[in-house]
Amino acid sequence: MERILIGDRCEILVSDGLPSPLLPPRRGHPPSRVVVLSQPGRVAEVAAAVADRIEQDDVSSGSPGVEVHTVGIPDRDEAKTLGVAEELYRHLDRLRVDRYDTIVGVGGGAATDLAGFVASTWLRGVETVYVPTTLLGAVDAAIGGKTGVNREGKNQIGTFRHPRRVVVSIDVLRSLPRGLLIEGMAETLKAGLIGDSRLAEILEEHGLESPLPEVVTRAVKVKAEVVAEDFFETGRRAILNYGHTIGHAVETAIGMPHGHAVAIGMVAAGAVSAEKAGYPHQLRQREMITALGLPVQSPPVDRSVIMELLGRDKKHRGGPLPKMVLLEDFGKPVVVDVSSRDVEIGLTAIGL
Repeated sequence: MERILIGDRCEILVSDGLPSPLLPPRRGHPPSRVVVLSQPGRVAEVAAAVADRIEQDDVSSGSPGVEVHTVGIPDRDEAKTLGVAEELYRHLDRLRVDRYDTIVGVGGGAATDLAGFVASTWLRGVETVYVPTTLLGAVDAAIGGKTGVNREGKNQIGTFRHPRRVVVSIDVLRSLPRGLLIEGMAETLKAGLIGDSRLAEILEEHGLESPLPEVVTRAVKVKAEVVAEDFFETGRRAILNYGHTIGHAVETAIGMPHGHAVAIGMVAAGAVSAEKAGYPHQLRQREMITALGLPVQSPPVDRSVIMELLGRDKKHRGGPLPKMVLLEDFGKPVVVDVSSRDVEIGLTAIGL
C-alpha cells in the first residue's frame, strides 16, 4: 500500500482493496454516525462494501457504536446541484449528524465534489473521506480539496477543503468498464506531461495496458505535490489546468465527458505550445492521446460559442481571455497570456 500525504491535512492510500481501518483515526471524539453517499449502479456495490468495512472495523475496535447510513445521490453531474445538496442537508439534519461525524463520498468526481461541498458547509465543516470509483476521480477529482456544485457553469459554487483521507482501491479501478478507464487516462497523461515524464513514457509504451498501481500512484504524487505547494490556486497549482481552458469550453458547449474534453483540450494546448513556447512534442503528444483511445478532434461547434465561453472562464483574471497553461517540454509547464490568434491555432488543431 502506498501512502501519500498532502501536508498534515490529507492522506491518500493507494491499495489493492479497501484498507482496514478504512476511516482515519480520530483524536478525542470518535464519530457516532457515518453517512456514505452512493451513486447508482456498480458504485452502489462499492458503497455497500465500504459500509460493511466500516461496520467491521467498528466491531474490531472493541468499542462498537457507530451508526452507518447509506444515502443515494444521482449519477454524474446530475448530482452536482444546489437542489441535491439541499436534499442531503435534510438527510443530515434528520440523522442528527454533528461536527464529530464523518461523510464518505463513494463514486466518481461528481460524488466526491458533492460530498466535499456538503461536508464543508454543514455545521461549518464535517470530516470527509473519499472512495473514488473511477480512474478520473482517483487521479484528479478526489485529490486537492476542491469541492463544488454547478450553476450556469461548472463548479461556480464551491469551497476549498481537503478530505481527511482518500482511499484508492486498485481492485475497484481494474473492474472499470473500458470507457471509464479510457476517460480517466486523460487526466493521468496530463499529470505525466506537466510533472512526471516517466509516467508519460509508461503510458506511451503500454497504453491501456499500463500497470495501474504505478501509473495511479505517479499521477497522484504529481497532483499532491503541486497542491501541497499551492492549495488555493494562487500560483503554481494553475499548471493542473493543462488542457482544461479550451477543453472546458468544448465540454460545456457540447456536453461531452470530462476526460474526452481534456484530451481534446490538450491537443489544442499542444498546438499553441508548439507555436508560442517551442514545444517539441506536439505530434508525439497527439499520438499518445490517440493510443489511449481518446479523441483528438472536437465535434462540430461554432467558434464564437467557444470564444464566449472562454470569456466567462472561472480562471479569468481580466482581459478578454483567461491565461492558458502551455508546455515548453515534458515537465516544463508555463502559464501565459494568450491572444485570439493563439486560441484560433488551438481550435484549428482540434478541427474547429
